[in-house]
Amino acid sequence: MIDRPQMAEFLRRRREALQPEDVGMPRGQRRRTSGLRREEVAVLCHMSTDYYSRLEQERGPQPSEQMIASIAQGLHLTVAERDHLFRLAGHQPPPRGPSSEHISPGMLRIFDRLTDTPAEIVTELGETLRQTPPKVALTGDWTRFTGPSRSNGYRWFTDPASRDIYVPEDHEFLSRMYAAGLRMIAGIRGPGSRATELADLLLEQSEEFAALWADHEIGLEPDEVKRYQHPEVGRLDLNCQVLFDPHQSHRLLVYTADPGTESYEKLQMLTVIGAQSMSSS
Repeated sequence: MIDRPQMAEFLRRRREALQPEDVGMPRGQRRRTSGLRREEVAVLCHMSTDYYSRLEQERGPQPSEQMIASIAQGLHLTVAERDHLFRLAGHQPPPRGPSSEHISPGMLRIFDRLTDTPAEIVTELGETLRQTPPKVALTGDWTRFTGPSRSNGYRWFTDPASRDIYVPEDHEFLSRMYAAGLRMIAGIRGPGSRATELADLLLEQSEEFAALWADHEIGLEPDEVKRYQHPEVGRLDLNCQVLFDPHQSHRLLVYTADPGTESYEKLQMLTVIGAQSMSSS
């Protein structure tokens, strides 16, 4: 059963505890609200202001699990707070651990401050959960995919166009790396895991993957320098720094270029493209 009074009070308290700078929003002038405004939370949660407002006013239909998950992420809730919100809304909380897509507040706070840098948050299976505008300008919007195609490694073996963004001389190594990485995760998670299911799908659909899987290669580490072939600005050599969340098995990837290099100048151009894209959307 949904507990409307307690859910409304919990949402209000969490909203009032957040400041605009906590979620990557400008504070602006003449601000009288102690925390975030309802319309700001609605933007963060990808829903209408009216819908969110009704929840705080103890009105409206019971929110779906998808809506609650979106609210929990928008309000930067911890996993414990997310689970509490699910129960107040009358739902069982999602499972915790490596299969969870709930991003920790600490990682989100860092991500929210990287607006002028290509960055993304990915799961252990290479599913992109968040991208900054410069990262979208660099590789395209990878959050739009559904099903197995959400995994970058799955797309690598099933969609030839997914390789176009990488320089051709790296393709062979990347194929080996994706196969070896999936084998390692499948070994850790075991039979019946999403990693094993993804491997079974690829064994059916890709002869290249099947051949690499048969090699039982494991432990290949990605290069710190990623080499991209962008359709508009050309070749970019970018350093990739990784922040790992051991509780959720999420990684925050941040891409930078050495100052004074051609790649640095091209990355500045992509940052402008990303900003223009955001302002026009």
